[in-house]
Amino acid sequence: MKKKMLFVYNPKSGKAQIKNKLADILDVFAAKDYEIHIAPTTKRDDAREFVRDRNKDYDLVVCSGGDGTLDETVTGMIQSGFRTPIGYIPAGSTNDFGGSLSLPKSMLKAAEVAVNGRAFPCDVGMFNRDVFVYIAAFGLFTDVSYETDQDMKNMLGHMAYVLEGAKRLQSIRSFPMKVTYDDTVIEDDFIFGMITNSVSVGGFKNITGKSVKLDDGVFEVTLIKRPRNPIELNNILFSLLNRNIDTNSMYCFRTAKLTLESEEAVSWTLDGENGGSHEKVVIRNMHKAIDIMVK
Repeated sequence: MKKKMLFVYNPKSGKAQIKNKLADILDVFAAKDYEIHIAPTTKRDDAREFVRDRNKDYDLVVCSGGDGTLDETVTGMIQSGFRTPIGYIPAGSTNDFGGSLSLPKSMLKAAEVAVNGRAFPCDVGMFNRDVFVYIAAFGLFTDVSYETDQDMKNMLGHMAYVLEGAKRLQSIRSFPMKVTYDDTVIEDDFIFGMITNSVSVGGFKNITGKSVKLDDGVFEVTLIKRPRNPIELNNILFSLLNRNIDTNSMYCFRTAKLTLESEEAVSWTLDGENGGSHEKVVIRNMHKAIDIMVK
């Protein structure tokens, strides 16, 4: 019997380049004798629902789009309650997680990996009752409106713009928080925080830490304190981008679970998408919870 594939793609991701590649991608799948069910997305949550509601007899789920499309696909996989390998063809403007997986930038080569590669058991994150693939973050413009066009969807994909816009200290909002992990409690005032399972964020490699592994059961956590003056702010940003950790200005650690609490609701972004506003967030690592096809 033919193998069955669910192919979910976002036709608007990046510069909508998949439209010119679609026939060739399907040829790659057909050459491996897959019976292909094609499911293009037209609105937010489509990918999640397609994958969540899929039939159990699919041998492979392949998604193409930006990190948001991958996020929805993985969320749908977790919500379905059963596990099918995921192939990923990056087609967004940044594709941080695709880079972390060392997936080819060529869409056709990524399609080849999706059907010919090996299944890599990968960690994902649980954010209260939601799921994220590689980053949960707050602060520094992550609370802006997400009612924007596709090109502006992934706010962390525009980190260069964010850093440029952060030059005026008084424009930066800070968030008093209590952070609990392992046997440690931190209480401080933060302008930015990110909980990651990725080699890069916003196209910046190594910003999340060194020797990052996507299957080690822990997150890399970076929490930046409120700077006292513009010079300190510049030093913090320089330290972050070069990963020369300034322990007086930021907390950096690894953990499998942490809780963040604040007196007022804080806006979060999950894989560049709106994660809602929360006074209390519990984040835990789901160790090797999904299988992603890699080289």
